[in-house]
Amino acid sequence: MTENAFARRDDDNGASNDESGGRGVGQVAERGAGAVKETAAGTVLVTSGTGKTGRRVVERLTALGVPVRSGSRTGEVPFDWQDASGWAAALHGVRAAYVAYYPDLAVPGAAEDMAAFGRTAAACGVRRVVLLSGRGEPQAALAEEALRGAAGTAEVTVVRSAFFAQNFSEGPLVDGVLGGEVVFPAGTSAEPFLDLDDLADVVVAALTGDGHAGAVYELTGPRSLTFAEAAEELGRATGRPVRYVPVTGPAYASLLEEFGVFGPEAEFLAGLFATLLDGHNTATTDDVERVLGREPKSFSVFVREAAGDGAWHG
Repeated sequence: MTENAFARRDDDNGASNDESGGRGVGQVAERGAGAVKETAAGTVLVTSGTGKTGRRVVERLTALGVPVRSGSRTGEVPFDWQDASGWAAALHGVRAAYVAYYPDLAVPGAAEDMAAFGRTAAACGVRRVVLLSGRGEPQAALAEEALRGAAGTAEVTVVRSAFFAQNFSEGPLVDGVLGGEVVFPAGTSAEPFLDLDDLADVVVAALTGDGHAGAVYELTGPRSLTFAEAAEELGRATGRPVRYVPVTGPAYASLLEEFGVFGPEAEFLAGLFATLLDGHNTATTDDVERVLGREPKSFSVFVREAAGDGAWHG
């Protein structure tokens, strides 16, 4: 799962919690004096710059004094994954780029888009690319390779993310938390939910610092929880009962269709979740700590902070 429609999408609709999103900025800025020098000669393009991850990356780069070009479908810098004709203009004069693909690196055609983006970036002289990907996604891995193969001499770093913790506070599961029932096809598998502040800090480190070329980082939180355990923690944080309701993939697809998701897309998403949340992504990694020199934020800390910031006051 990368930035897909119901889990990790930077789709220029990322509802923001600016206070929460800014907590990691100081941590990067403190250790980033040398990093600013590294990127001072050029601009960084952040694709999907108003989405959940893109917005956080833009905030951190700006705090470091790095020139940022925030690309989005409707912003000052037009960038649309469905319209390759505008990519060269967005990449012109850019030294590094953060790539958050829409709708998902696992969808048909994603590898071809990554190859096309890589060729365009190489032609524009981009020297560094950081790609957001997902853990345990064979099709996403093909898209990663397509980008690497087409990017010429550019340094490519891949950041594979676990399920975003912020899906419960900024994403599609907010309504479920508010309504007291989180419906999802995860069964009893545990997931090491990742806080987006940690992800953004790693992305910025890879964009601005040395030693990340060719690396593949698998980012997770410090412990794995089942969705039922996550619901319990959410309930404690919100002060009202929240329970997890497991459903099958087909049942979830039908539910998505009821909410207006087109049939094939609903089937794709439900199948993707059922495949990825089957237990093979349960293990945690130490990649956040290896890159940042500190442990990742726990889910418990995330829910306390999100509750304090009013994420579930609806």
